[in-house]
Amino acid sequence: MTTDPALLAEKIQAIDEATEAAKEARGPNYNVAPTATIATVVCRHSETSSSPDTPTRRVRLMRWGLVPPWVKATADGTPETKGPLLINARAEKITSSPAFRASAKSKRCLVPMDGYYEWKPNPDTPAGKKARKTPFYLHRADDEPLFMAGLWSVWRPGNATDDTVPLLTCTIITTDAVGELAEIHDRMPLIVAERDWDRWLDPDQPADAGMLSTPPDIAGIDVREVSTLVNAVRNNGPELIEPVDPHNQPVGLF
Repeated sequence: MTTDPALLAEKIQAIDEATEAAKEARGPNYNVAPTATIATVVCRHSETSSSPDTPTRRVRLMRWGLVPPWVKATADGTPETKGPLLINARAEKITSSPAFRASAKSKRCLVPMDGYYEWKPNPDTPAGKKARKTPFYLHRADDEPLFMAGLWSVWRPGNATDDTVPLLTCTIITTDAVGELAEIHDRMPLIVAERDWDRWLDPDQPADAGMLSTPPDIAGIDVREVSTLVNAVRNNGPELIEPVDPHNQPVGLF
């Protein structure tokens, strides 16, 4: 994600709640990893209004990896980390899974991104060797952001006070991959078209079952092989999304 949250908010006509919340300068991130702080889009009612109001779009920063509100706190007041990190949620299970169903009811979000990486196993890996995987970058051909369906949650320790800052976390919803994208991986993030943003975000309505079950539209999505440098989180720069010659990949990364 390389778009500044403030510019993103202006672009999609949302309230910018990210800039004020950021504790440090935020720049482009070409290698977003789980637990990183990312920009999300939510739709919420005003917390200061004394009468019913129309929910508005808001850009908020959240940690990638959903923490359900019922997770216990450790001695230092942070959430327990037992079990897998919930960075993804399967579309077919979000309304029934204990980890996701509460968020699916009224805390749905969009996760904007320039694109995402996926890795395809190489079929020519010698027997007995760990399968080498080739990274690909998937993005819109017009370089506009993609908006993926997500869920979010608010977590506080049991002894939280009124001035305790809550932990906001999110997860990205995945579905069966379609078309040429299925040749790389059998799953993909659930893309939400602009016409469906408000329907997906509406906090007063349940998750739309049709949106969860309809194959995503991948028209205009480009796929290109990129450098295996992306395999290491310490690498973070525009060179990670540049097309690469398959015969000129850096060695030692797989």
